[in-house]
Amino acid sequence: MITLSRRSTLLGGTALGLSGLCGRAFGQAAEMTVGITISITGPAAALGIPIRNSVELMPTEIAGVKIRPIVLDDAGDPTAATTNARRFATQDKVDVLMGSSTTPPGIAVSNVAAEAQIPHFSFAPIPVPPERQKWSVVMPQPVALMAKALFEHMKKNNVKTVAMIGFSDSWGDLWLREFKAQAEPGGMQLVADERYARADTSVAGQALKIVSLRPQAVLVAASGTGAALPQIALRERGYQGPIYQTHGAVTRDFIRIAGRSAEGVIMASGPVIAPELLPAGAATKAPGLAYVTAYEGKYGQHTRTQFGAHIFDAYKVLERVVPVAIKAARPGTQEFREAIRKAMLTEKDILASQGVFNFTETDRYGVDDRARILITVKDGNWALVN
Repeated sequence: MITLSRRSTLLGGTALGLSGLCGRAFGQAAEMTVGITISITGPAAALGIPIRNSVELMPTEIAGVKIRPIVLDDAGDPTAATTNARRFATQDKVDVLMGSSTTPPGIAVSNVAAEAQIPHFSFAPIPVPPERQKWSVVMPQPVALMAKALFEHMKKNNVKTVAMIGFSDSWGDLWLREFKAQAEPGGMQLVADERYARADTSVAGQALKIVSLRPQAVLVAASGTGAALPQIALRERGYQGPIYQTHGAVTRDFIRIAGRSAEGVIMASGPVIAPELLPAGAATKAPGLAYVTAYEGKYGQHTRTQFGAHIFDAYKVLERVVPVAIKAARPGTQEFREAIRKAMLTEKDILASQGVFNFTETDRYGVDDRARILITVKDGNWALVN
């Protein structure tokens, strides 16, 4: 069974799981250790807490192999994420790394995974350059895939001028890059690129500048509860045009904090946020309903998030690859880690709540159009965009 400690504090790096290798040392049943570093505290806690909550819903055994998760808080700090990942690699001797829940610390964990040669599941969209492709895969949809859905919607609605306001880090940079790669060739012009820090409490100046430029649409490149800040500021200052948000913003907390300002927002999202609204034949419908039923059965109605679903999907991948890897080597060995890595390339059409995964050596996201939907907020609830 999963052995998670109930000890917790608000300090970054606090362990929620026990460490040690006693199971292996005394020759007990095969046990695979999974190291998970996420943002349980800090500005991105809304993304990390659902992942932590979901750990308790995950299977405790796969193909006769016991799964032992260890959860640490990195508070969204890349330095803390690096420290956690190095501890997992050197002290806990984990077989799999998972995390983090936002992009900058996710990149940090990916760097450690490549150095230590440990399979890594990122819960945040991260760039995976050639030097890190071998060991990292990414559970959220690639920014390019989600951006395409938003830009196609803009194009269909004859949007020509767009202002962007986003985080002043790699998440904002990713969306700026996609705008230049996809929207500009389609005839759209970026009239403003405003930024703010994740911990900022006001974007009044940026909002006033955007409103004065009168763009036909605004793209908010933010995530978690921080994405609500420009949504509110723009509406309060009289902006009436469409506001587009990324999949990083799709949380109930966004609706709660943005309030009436959230009405009509257009968001790219993973399908798990509304599996009930998907057609019967959708590949993600059954896995999505399974996750939502389990999560909301434990934590209450409307508590689902696509962020918590990322670890559900990571375990769906493990359910396919661990039975293959255990035939080649025993957990706790580099041979087992290598066997997991190889199995992720040979196992195909892995059904999950957020998409159908087909990883390759160069495609570390492994999903297609089945991994996205367009949603809006209508009367305080999610609704599909037709």
